[in-house]
Amino acid sequence: MLRKFKVSNFKSFENVFELDLTNTNNYEFSKSSIKNGIINNAIIYGQNGVGKSNLAFAIFDIIQHLTDNERNEKNYRNYLNAFSKEDLAHFYYEFIINSKVVIYEYKKLDYKTILFERFVIDGDELIFFDRINESKATVRLKGTETLKTEIDNNELSILKYVKNNSDLAVDEKNKTFLSFFAFIEKMLHFRSLTENMYQGTDVGSVDILENIIDRNNVQDFEAFLNKAGIECKLGITTERGRNTISMNFGSKQFPFIQFASTGTLALTLFYFWYQTIKEKQKVSFLFIDEFDAFYHHSLSALIVEKIKETGVQFILTTHNTSIMTNDLLRPDCYFTMTKKQIRSFSKSTQKELREAHNLEKMYKAGSFYVE
Repeated sequence: MLRKFKVSNFKSFENVFELDLTNTNNYEFSKSSIKNGIINNAIIYGQNGVGKSNLAFAIFDIIQHLTDNERNEKNYRNYLNAFSKEDLAHFYYEFIINSKVVIYEYKKLDYKTILFERFVIDGDELIFFDRINESKATVRLKGTETLKTEIDNNELSILKYVKNNSDLAVDEKNKTFLSFFAFIEKMLHFRSLTENMYQGTDVGSVDILENIIDRNNVQDFEAFLNKAGIECKLGITTERGRNTISMNFGSKQFPFIQFASTGTLALTLFYFWYQTIKEKQKVSFLFIDEFDAFYHHSLSALIVEKIKETGVQFILTTHNTSIMTNDLLRPDCYFTMTKKQIRSFSKSTQKELREAHNLEKMYKAGSFYVE
């Protein structure tokens, strides 16, 4: 699980910006939103332009140099903060992996050029490479004793290099090191606003409707849409020599894509990913930006419930205040974000929040203050 994340000199984040998922309260309601003392379900609010989308891109920068998964390089073209006097962007992650605290931090000149890396398990620094001041990395994992640690390619992560070129001994730290990679490789970020975009977990692109057919999930997709308030009868038809989903009206069939509204298409994208998310061990961490931009407020709550059922750790961003309820999450799981910082509702007020409080009403009245 992700515990903490810090970033500076990246996109809109000039100074250190920290997301702390360990700062919880001892509420006796909505307990499923907390796992092992860490926030498992988070929803972020903030005005347009505060950097909610950039926070997602910052968290998922890690997949560029540690995995071969899908990435979205065009969103990283304007990389360093325009106002910062620093030369490098700095990223800091804390995870719980195999019940151990894993810290990974690195510094980059741009999306591909990595000049500093540090990897720590339970306070023990196992990998360190400062390419600016040193020509060799320090690697203290068992099985790397004869590994060449002088690397000229500054686009190659020392962690990825160690993973791919070492015969690691079987011990707890090496297991945690490999489990760390497994976690990163299963991270998923997607959104459907001006374009359908995703990063992480899989490589390449697929036809969404054809994928639902291949998984034999057409009837399940139909039931999902009906539960979401979209009454329809679905089937399978052929268009241009390929199978696709149809909307059936009696004996007539029409391609689904021709009748689906913008909101229905957004739901279809969610369902496509939901097939993967609900499969155990397929997704480790989920970030959906503007997750309900095209949804009715009652549908937004349904989507949150659906994701909660999977057990995956997730962060959602939205402007929809109707889902600010203690029935869905709790005050330490709702966050308000400004350009300078992000805090949970419970840490943004001096009031002692209780289950009966109307969080939406308090939010609109300005009760949750963040500088």
